[in-house]
Amino acid sequence: MNAANAQKLEIAIPDAAPVSALLIRPPDARAAYVFAHGAGAGMAHASMDTIAAGLGVRGIATLRYQFPYMESGSKRPDSPAVAHAAVRAAVAEAGRCCAGLTLIAGGKSFGGRMTSQAQALSPLPGVRGLAFLGFPLHPAGKPSSDRAKHLADIKIPMLFLQGTRDALAELSLLEPVVQGLSRVATLHLVDEADHSFHVLKRSGRNDREVMDEVLDAFARWVGGIVG
Repeated sequence: MNAANAQKLEIAIPDAAPVSALLIRPPDARAAYVFAHGAGAGMAHASMDTIAAGLGVRGIATLRYQFPYMESGSKRPDSPAVAHAAVRAAVAEAGRCCAGLTLIAGGKSFGGRMTSQAQALSPLPGVRGLAFLGFPLHPAGKPSSDRAKHLADIKIPMLFLQGTRDALAELSLLEPVVQGLSRVATLHLVDEADHSFHVLKRSGRNDREVMDEVLDAFARWVGGIVG
């Protein structure tokens, strides 16, 4: 499974221009991940390709999509209202093109946070869990847990995949947040990984091995929800 296998789609968003999307649905898929990109790179970034392909091998379909600002070539992220509308439109599209599969939503960094905000405001139809690939708890160098306040309003399972060197989520702040969410949240820490899941040579591992760990943890968690 790779970008060459992806089906190109277009998603209509209320009060915004349509956005592009990429669907990978393996024949043995048991779940579908509505996969939002981070603030600085779109759905076709190499890391997004790697994650989507790896999840496909593990029996998880992915629907990647652009936020309107990325589709238009802007560097300034959309307002939360526009981003939330994009999340909802993508979830609705996944419900159509991945009918019968368990829906999971989330994404990398900014995309995961916009998805969680949308879910907290009003549950995303059909979505049974949220998965975050590096939840951005705070800006780099400005530690705070204010961005996590809305998570208490989410009642479905959440998976936090986080590197221990993530400059956007200090562990001393993130761990109490996840613990406070009780059994609805799972934290998987990736030793020596940063916000993009890169590791230093001294870790004794390479980025491919780290990504395998991330995707295996994701697939196990999804298996628990599907089961």
